[in-house]
Amino acid sequence: MVPLLLVLLLALILFGVGFALKALWVIAVIVLVVWLLGFVLRSADGAGRKGRWYRW
Repeated sequence: MVPLLLVLLLALILFGVGFALKALWVIAVIVLVVWLLGFVLRSADGAGRKGRWYRW
């Protein structure tokens, strides 16, 4: 009974880690797309130079 519980626990942990890694990859791709869009679509300041699109 104990080995079965250990196998089920291991499967649950690996499933959780896999889901978390997939979610992190999706978030990383979304952040990359937003960053690229901000880099391409940044506005010019009064002197005609390209300004920063972020505040930090």
